[in-house]
Amino acid sequence: MTGTAKPSGSGRVPSYKIKPTDVPYIKKRIREGEFLNRIAADYDVNPGRISEIKKGRKYGGIPAAH
Repeated sequence: MTGTAKPSGSGRVPSYKIKPTDVPYIKKRIREGEFLNRIAADYDVNPGRISEIKKGRKYGGIPAAH
């Protein structure tokens, strides 16, 4: 062994957590037909999180922006 230690943890930075203030703009982009994976990339989240918003499973009571 050379004595070099591995850094602890995976070094992975957690993705962004969608806030309620983001949701109206996300819903507007969905309504306008933008691809979910592109919206997800802009927020650095999994496309599944955007799909949950689209289907009303998350933030169902927040309307889309005009």
